[in-house]
Amino acid sequence: MAILVGRETRVICQGMTGRAATFHVGRMLNYGTNIVGGVTPGKGGSRHLDLPVFDTVAEAVVATGANASLVFVPPDRAAAAMIEAIRAGVPLVVCVTERVPLIDMVRVRQALDGTRTRLIGPNSQGLLAPNVAQLGVMATTSARKGGIGIASRSASLTSEIVAQVTRAGLGQSTTVGIGGDPVHGLTLAECVELFEDDGETDGIVLIGEIGGSDEEQAAQTIARLRPRKPIVALVAGRHAPRLRRMGHAGAFTSERTGSAHHKIEALLAAGVLIAPNAHNVGELMREALRSVRN
Repeated sequence: MAILVGRETRVICQGMTGRAATFHVGRMLNYGTNIVGGVTPGKGGSRHLDLPVFDTVAEAVVATGANASLVFVPPDRAAAAMIEAIRAGVPLVVCVTERVPLIDMVRVRQALDGTRTRLIGPNSQGLLAPNVAQLGVMATTSARKGGIGIASRSASLTSEIVAQVTRAGLGQSTTVGIGGDPVHGLTLAECVELFEDDGETDGIVLIGEIGGSDEEQAAQTIARLRPRKPIVALVAGRHAPRLRRMGHAGAFTSERTGSAHHKIEALLAAGVLIAPNAHNVGELMREALRSVRN
């Protein structure tokens, strides 16, 4: 089975009538995702992509029974959209919006406290459970159903690793893009726990990069859990210069924290297998699974 989503997941899209959302919701519908409506303030009562549109998330949840929301709302309004979904009690919120202001995400994290909502993102490519559901903008071409759970901070590397895992004959149970911003929802550590508890996930791939402390927190969780499943990690940015932002807002190495070297050391100490380069991940996982089964 997949984590976070299943065939019973009923999805609404906040901002569905926008150009980007229209395109990607069309892709998701073609993939078989159970999208049941959209939310655009002022357009309630209309239809878009042959789906009902509502003025508020609360109205959409009551009318459709939605239990997941996908946020395609511009950066200046994305936090308000996430908070609206949280207050409406939506269990899963996926935000693909980039460049959400940091102070806005602090407000979102405060709104999450004490709720049952799981937030993925912002700045996330979403999640993909092959042959089950696609939520977000993740490519589906190379994805195949299988036993490897992938959690990633990097969108481009995700596509490469998914393709490798498929070529290795392993496939994916679920691929989760947690987002690359400094303040975000679901963490790599939480993904490890979910995959460890999933009966159809045989191995776990973590794709990390410089900046933040997600990888170090994942290492602490792995050391505590001592998972039975092999874990392979790739940490990008070993040659990134210090004190210079590389790519998105979370990819920043200071003098003391956030370096690829420090993250790799922490993961190694927790028993994680480290892929030396991006092209080694699929084969390294296949070898790790062979060792466990023997």
